[in-house]
Parts: sequence; C-alpha cells; structure tokens
Amino acid sequence: MEHDATSGTPGMGVPAGAENGVLDALRERLLGHLTRQLDLDELKRLPDDRRADSLRGVVETLLRRENTPLTDSERDSVLQDVLDEILGLGPLEKLLRDPANSDILINGPHEVFVEQNGKLQEAAVRFRDGDHLLQIIERIVSRVGRRIDDANPLVDARLPDGSRVNAIIPPLALKGPTLSIRRFGTEPLRLEDLLKSQTLTPEMAVFLEAAVSCRLNIVISGGTGSGKSTLLNALSRFIPNDERIVTIEDAAELLLQQRHVVPLETRPANVDGHGAVTMRDLVRNALRMRPDRIIIGECRGPEAFDMLQAMNSGHEGSLTTLHANSARDALSRLETMMMMAGFELPMKALRRQIVSAVHLIVHAERLQGGARKVTSVTELVGMEGDVIVAQEIFAYHQQGLNVDGEAHGQFVTTGVRPLCARRLKTAGAALPSHMFAQRVLLRTSAH
Repeated sequence: MEHDATSGTPGMGVPAGAENGVLDALRERLLGHLTRQLDLDELKRLPDDRRADSLRGVVETLLRRENTPLTDSERDSVLQDVLDEILGLGPLEKLLRDPANSDILINGPHEVFVEQNGKLQEAAVRFRDGDHLLQIIERIVSRVGRRIDDANPLVDARLPDGSRVNAIIPPLALKGPTLSIRRFGTEPLRLEDLLKSQTLTPEMAVFLEAAVSCRLNIVISGGTGSGKSTLLNALSRFIPNDERIVTIEDAAELLLQQRHVVPLETRPANVDGHGAVTMRDLVRNALRMRPDRIIIGECRGPEAFDMLQAMNSGHEGSLTTLHANSARDALSRLETMMMMAGFELPMKALRRQIVSAVHLIVHAERLQGGARKVTSVTELVGMEGDVIVAQEIFAYHQQGLNVDGEAHGQFVTTGVRPLCARRLKTAGAALPSHMFAQRVLLRTSAH
C-alpha cells in the first residue's frame, strides 16, 4: 500500500514515521547537490517567477537521477521542501501557507505549535537542529534590516504579509532558538467580518464607525491576542480617503487602505549601541509632517505623553492600542506611561490631559475557548476631584461555558446616552436615541 508523505493534519507538514528518515536523507542530498552546482546569489537576483521555475527544473532533474522509490505525493513533498529551503523560510513555509494557522510558536528546533480557531496544537513540522532554525530566523530579520547574534540575542521583525515576529536565541533561550509569529493576513479583516464572528454587534459597529469618521480619539485596549490590532485595522477603514495619516509602529503590521498613508517604523541601535530611533522620536517627528491623524500601532512607554499632546493639539481622530485588563486599567496604564516621560506633573494634571485627549476606550478580550469579543465601549466624560469619570455605553457579559468549554454570554447597552452623541450629530453622523436604550443586543450561543 502506498504511503502519502503529506498525510496527517492538513497544513502541518510531514508526519513522523519510518519513511521520514529516507525522505530527510534525500532532501539533504538534493540540497548538497544544489549548493555545489548553483550560484545561489545569481539565482536570487532573478525575478521571483523565473527563480522558482529555474530551480524547480534543476530539482526535478536531480530527483530523476535518484534511485529512491517515491510516490507522486512524496516526490511533490520533497520537491516543495527543497524549494522552500532554497527560496523561502524552510519548514516554516508549510505553516505560513495554511491560513488557518493564526499563530506559529517554535520552542527550539523540535517543538513547533500552531494556533487554529483559538486553540494551540502541536505541528508535525521540525527543523534539523538549532543551527537550521537560527538560519531561518536570520533570513527573516535580515529582510527588514535587523540582525540577531550574541550581541543582539532578541529581535522584533515582520514578515512580508505584515505578520509580527519575535525571536530570541541562546544563551537567553534555553531550549534553542525560539520564534513567535503573530499572523496578519494580506487582506485585513473588515468590520463586517468581525460582525460575522460576533466580536461585536451592529449597534456597536455603527457607533464606532461614526466615532472614527467624526474624529474622536480612540484607545483600543486588551490583553495579548485579544484582537486589538485587528480591530484597529478594521476601524481605520472609516477614515476618509482624503486625510493624511501617519502610522508609527515598532514592527509595521497595520494594513491601512487609504491612499495617503505614511508608515514609520522604529529602528534598534546598531552594533555600537548608537542610531536607535524610538517610538517617542517618531511621534515627535510625525507632528512636523502635517498629519491629519496619527495612528500608533501600540503604545508601550513614554511616547504616550507625546501621543496625548498630539491628540490635544489638532490631531483629533487619532487611534492607538495598549495592553490592559479593562477600560479602567487602561487609564492606569496611560498614567504610568506618561510618568515614564520624565515630567514631574501632579497626578491630577496627568489625568486632565488624558480626559481632554481621549474620547473612547474600546476594550477587547480573548475569552475561554478562543473567542474574541469587544467587552466594553467606554466614554471619558470629565473629572470629579482627582478621579476620571467614565461611563460604559456597550458591554459584553460572559454568562458561562458551553459543553465545549467555550465562553458564551450577551452584548448589552447600559442605557447611557453618550455625551459625544451631540458632537457626532453636529458632524453629520446623528445616531437614533433608541440605539442606546438599555437592552440585550445579542446573545452568543451556549451550544
């Protein structure tokens, strides 16, 4: 009976088995032949389509010379693996080709995990050894002008599709080179896609669309993997096409659709420890670039102070994300990051800066079972003494777990009519008053 070398979990690569040793040896021989016969530098100078076709013909010729009996599927698998190794990112290419893999987590050469539908599972893909994995990491980071070595053992980078990459190598990583990839597709999710997956409700979508269009400043908060960047991309589609947008990120991953977008990216220090360009440097520079809006991919430090100054000085309609466990926690995080800027301001003054700059906090969470929900839309309305006053407009209340261990609950309106409704009406985005009447908007399934 013929054995299909690509059987097993789809998109996971070649499964373990007795045949793998034979196929691995064949791949190694083919790679050795190609390394000796080809001028790889000259090959990489060819256009992408010609490069792949040229190499495919050479590999097919070498395969015909081999005496190893192969099924058609085994031959195709070996051929693709060799092409991936020479032209791409080796075994990683199999995982990147599968759109169901939202995250790829590699804990050394022999432990590879992927996330599918919000759940982690082990993949059958393996690297030969730590050196092989390190070569792949070096290919990734070199494409964006970064480097990883003993002097710089950890690095942030990105893939051509915008996916976020973090790599860390020994001696810091004890299991060997470690790679974490947060996937971002070349086609960003739209608000319609988020509605379909019940990340939020139509009423919430209408309100947020009006808020973005009418230039409210919005902070999107949430934990790791909660969908903050996805939501930011979706909301950014409502920015008018005639506005100049400057985006600022550590590793470029935003996929804005407008014509007038200026993307900026930070730069780490060189080998001598000089030349670093920080988020704060870029925020300050962006103010001199005549932007209509500034979008900061993720606010993590003292740049928060400069971002709020920009929001208060004519750059309304700006967007950013930050890590927080709740909308109220997002305010505490903003306070902390502003203090990191080094200005000795009283807490009350810092909080007034936040209230005058930020209109809405949209909080997202990743619930048990992997579902991502917008769990709160909160408006900042002012100060009472030294305390920021905020009112929740929309909320998601988890009510339990279904038989599959997945969270279920309901979206509700709190009955509070936002103060910004007047501003939206003045800007031409009048919302019906009944939209904010207290009620259940949507119940997510318990089945």
